[in-house]
Amino acid sequence: MSEILFFLGTRPVTIAEASLALALAVLGLLMVVAIALWRSGRRRALEAGEQANRADALEERVAELVRAQSETSGRMQTLAEILGGRQAELARVVTERLDSVSHRLGEGMNNAARTTHESLSQLHERLAVVDAAQARLAELSSHMVTLKDVLANKQARGAFGQGRMEAIVADGLPKDSYAFQFTLSNGRRPDCAIFLPGDERPLLIDAKFPLESITAFREAKGDEARKAAMQRLRQDIGKHVSDIEDRYFIPGETQDMALMFVPSESVYAELHEHFDDVVQKAFRARVLLVSPSLLMMAIQVMQAIVKDARMHEQAELIRTEVGRLMEDVTRLRDRALNLQKHFAQASDDVGQVLLSADKVAKRGAKIEALELEEADGGHEERTPVQVPLRLKLGAAE
Repeated sequence: MSEILFFLGTRPVTIAEASLALALAVLGLLMVVAIALWRSGRRRALEAGEQANRADALEERVAELVRAQSETSGRMQTLAEILGGRQAELARVVTERLDSVSHRLGEGMNNAARTTHESLSQLHERLAVVDAAQARLAELSSHMVTLKDVLANKQARGAFGQGRMEAIVADGLPKDSYAFQFTLSNGRRPDCAIFLPGDERPLLIDAKFPLESITAFREAKGDEARKAAMQRLRQDIGKHVSDIEDRYFIPGETQDMALMFVPSESVYAELHEHFDDVVQKAFRARVLLVSPSLLMMAIQVMQAIVKDARMHEQAELIRTEVGRLMEDVTRLRDRALNLQKHFAQASDDVGQVLLSADKVAKRGAKIEALELEEADGGHEERTPVQVPLRLKLGAAE
């Protein structure tokens, strides 16, 4: 028993000590269990008393409920009878209302169906219009792609600008007043030369389209990129102006001013809004920048000049034709006077005829009334005179 079982820290624990500790622990556990059982029995006794009290109270409540149920049954029977009558009346009212609602619902459905049909018809028409618009948009998109491809190519873009310029010039001037790709004495060939009356020197027009520069200027982001794009655009416009000045200005052969055609109103507006110095520099170099609308105005002015010059050239012929026209007018007046005389004579003759007709009518009235007077004072008999007079009246009629 004194044998050491284990060490607790530095203290040795023997088997006897361990057995004693275990016995104390078991005793303590048994005491705890006994106390718990006692408390549980007491709690159960208390709960049994409470349940008995609750059962008594429950029986009293059940009796009250039975009594209340009997009263409620009588009331429910009365209510059932009342509800039966009300239910029959309610069924009748509901039936009538349902019939009315069904009728209105049928009319509403018919109206809704008709309205829906009309709306669908209109919708189909609008869809047809939308389909047509979509087809036009698709066609326009293809045209825009084609235009973009054209503008991306420098040669095609030049042909586009020249085509617009040629269309404007050809629509406004006669064929002998302009020439496309006119060859100068130095071998240069401007896009168009316009010949004004009274001056053998042609007015030259050259079509330019600085698309890359203006596109770079519009798409520039930041101050540095914008400055670089502006410098590039100034250089391109300056180069175009210098080329026109060096190639197409020949003293005594061409006009002292030339037109640089920019075939885009937006590009022209950008140049005038942000590059007024470039426009002024071109003007000092005797090169005038024009947009399609300005070129149309210039062509209209030239058209008026050409028309006025041709009027002066044909003035003598016009004077001769006017003289002949005056002779024809005089001759027409004389003939009108003669016709007026004939009308006056015919009017007099008609008046004489009407006068004679009035006299004949009066004489007939007298014959009808037998109021004729005898020619020799009334010594002749009446009967021989009446017959020939009536015969004469019949012949006159």
